[in-house]
Amino acid sequence: MSATPVSLPDREAAKGVAFGLTAYVTWGCFPLFFALFQGVPAFEILLHRVIWSCLFLVGLVTLLGRWSPIRRALAEPKRLGRVLGCALLIALNWGLYIYSVETHHVLQASLGYFMTPLVNVGLGMLVLRERMARLQGVAVGLAGLAIAIQLVLLGELPWISLVLAFSFGTYGLLRKQVPLDGLSGLFVETLLLLPLALMALGWLSQAELSHFLDNGRTTALLVASGVITALPLLAFAGAARRLRLATLGFLMYLNPTIQFFIALLVFHEPLAPVQLATFVLIWIGLALYSWSAWQSRPREARTSARSSR
Repeated sequence: MSATPVSLPDREAAKGVAFGLTAYVTWGCFPLFFALFQGVPAFEILLHRVIWSCLFLVGLVTLLGRWSPIRRALAEPKRLGRVLGCALLIALNWGLYIYSVETHHVLQASLGYFMTPLVNVGLGMLVLRERMARLQGVAVGLAGLAIAIQLVLLGELPWISLVLAFSFGTYGLLRKQVPLDGLSGLFVETLLLLPLALMALGWLSQAELSHFLDNGRTTALLVASGVITALPLLAFAGAARRLRLATLGFLMYLNPTIQFFIALLVFHEPLAPVQLATFVLIWIGLALYSWSAWQSRPREARTSARSSR
């Protein structure tokens, strides 16, 4: 009895899931990598992450022959304003994320990335005037309630979570308005940050505060930080080309979930009952948001089918 041949769309979908799992699991394990930098400030790690990812991407773009969209983007400086905004936001996000690992606030970082889809919904409504479904409104309200509980009962604002969520959410908002694919966009963003990173690194070296050549291990880790920035992005791009947005959305929760368990099981960060309640509210909000997005798919499919007739 012959085996049923696997269709091409099924094979492509399987590849897409593999690429998506690779990207999100890698991002989820980032705390383990950045915890290896002992005694190196987050600011200096960020500088090297920009520099080495830019150099790595030069080789990658050359290897893949993807210079055309980059040349077109650089030929129109007036249109680089949004790209510069994206670059500054992603640098803020990267730097704060590294800081959260160094200061043992990985749980806050995890909460921030759990909140990001809900922040995206809110920003879409406020900035793009998108309509918010009822369940999405409830989900955003639960996220607001979770933050209010921490503020009232703990007397502190989870600022790391909020800045990570809003910086990445705003980055996504601007990124949608930039006509560049993931690889080209990341390269142009790091290229715009490169002069600032080189000047700051030069100042650190002149002040004898640089850790780059302290020992071989630190040097190798700083160089590797650029490579691991680019590789999961390439895997994500491969997944995005092959999978539906809804499937990517579900895979996205792997990243903060892995971070959550690393914070608890590896770094042994304390989880107070109030913090747990905050996570539960955010998780309920995400479940409602995901259900709403899933329910809206048939309507969107019918609408697009009718419009194509």
